[in-house]
Amino acid sequence: MNRQTIKKIVLVFFAVVALLAVGVAAGLWWERSHVPDGGRDMPAGAEKTGRTVLYWYDPMVPTQKFDKPGKSPFMDMELVPKYADEGGDASTVKIDPGVAQNLGVRLVTVTRGALDTHVMATGIVDFNERDIAIVQARTGGFVERVARLAPNDVIQSGAFIAELLVPEWAALQEEYLALRAVGDPSLESAARNRMRLGGMPESLIREVARTGRIRNRISITAPRGGVIQALEVRPGMTLMAGQTLARINGIGTVWLDVAVPEAQAGSVRVGQAAEAAFAAFPGQAVQGRVTALLPALDDAARALRVRVELPNKNGQLRPGLSAQVSLKDSGGEPALRVPTEAVIRTGRRVIVIVAEAEGRYRPVEVTLGAESGSSTVILSGLDEGQTIVASGQFLIDSEASLQGIVARAANAMMTAPIALHEADAVIDEVSDAYVTLSHGPFKTLSMPGMTMEFPLANPQVAKGLKAGDRVRAAVRETDEGLLVEKLDKTGGAK
Repeated sequence: MNRQTIKKIVLVFFAVVALLAVGVAAGLWWERSHVPDGGRDMPAGAEKTGRTVLYWYDPMVPTQKFDKPGKSPFMDMELVPKYADEGGDASTVKIDPGVAQNLGVRLVTVTRGALDTHVMATGIVDFNERDIAIVQARTGGFVERVARLAPNDVIQSGAFIAELLVPEWAALQEEYLALRAVGDPSLESAARNRMRLGGMPESLIREVARTGRIRNRISITAPRGGVIQALEVRPGMTLMAGQTLARINGIGTVWLDVAVPEAQAGSVRVGQAAEAAFAAFPGQAVQGRVTALLPALDDAARALRVRVELPNKNGQLRPGLSAQVSLKDSGGEPALRVPTEAVIRTGRRVIVIVAEAEGRYRPVEVTLGAESGSSTVILSGLDEGQTIVASGQFLIDSEASLQGIVARAANAMMTAPIALHEADAVIDEVSDAYVTLSHGPFKTLSMPGMTMEFPLANPQVAKGLKAGDRVRAAVRETDEGLLVEKLDKTGGAK
């Protein structure tokens, strides 16, 4: 093929391309000149499907509606059409009933009723400090004999402790017997009173009056059964009036010092029923009641100290034993309740999926109250009788997120509190912008204890703190990670 032939082929090719371009341009001109003005504002594909557009909206602000397409005034993105055949509104997601069944979606109704509180905690057995007997010498004397006892021995009521010789009693008794022999009732009564004032028990006075014999020795016995916590008497000792011989703590009842988590402290009251299960005695739960809420929290555990009184008839509950304690209460104020499994906690918000007609689902932001067992109180965001999703809600929430649907609080003017997560920590390093903490577990985040660096919300958070200080750290979740909002000093340097 010569050069002239190749040149002719190239010219023909360019001519064909030019003709095609002219044809396409003419076709576009004709289409534009014959399409109605309203069709220019229709979204791509609408003129082909014949679907009616109700309005346009920004997926990030679904409640704001627009009459025609264009750029969103809120975000740098195109508005999305809402079609008439979709039903619902831009803040809901539609799922086919068959798909919902395959996802295992289970619906429940929001109810109102009294919340039965149920708190589980750990307790340690201790002595009942109200059940104490102090054994003292009522008069001076000498210790002649002592029982074979030692501290921590368990004794019964009336058990022998020691025998005392009281020389002063001999003179008082002789005086009484002499005046009784005179036969003057007034003198005899006065002599009896002197014996009482001398510390002589009434039983010994009656015995002297009955037998007419001098009794200047007395046996000291236990006024109640229990554990000898202190024994301060030995043979040959000289005693002063009022001197303590022994301290006995009863064991008919014991106290259980229970540590209730701070978040559940409001669910406990005096008089509440308690059930204690001991690892040492499986299957033998002991019933008791709450007798006191101690005024100070346990700083280390951040827990309310609750005193539970338990019966101990057989004496098997000994100080130091640990128990799992169940504190139950019923009949509280009526409140909206939902299953705890229906609640989605994202860290910054709490969401419940509301089921509406025609297979539509709406994520709603709620405010939580107390939690008990399998139920949680809803303070705001839902109404009694609404249907919500109890199973499969995480998949629906994910679909809503993909569609740009944002959960809204029931009251748009309400500002939800920032969720803070707390843990005890020790400062390793600190600056105006960052702090390195060796922290315990953030339980509400299911985050174990570790050492890591956190950004500070502002320099004032760490003002006055230094490395080695023990603090209570409060953090919140952000899109960039955890941010330290508070550092409350709890003790001295490490």
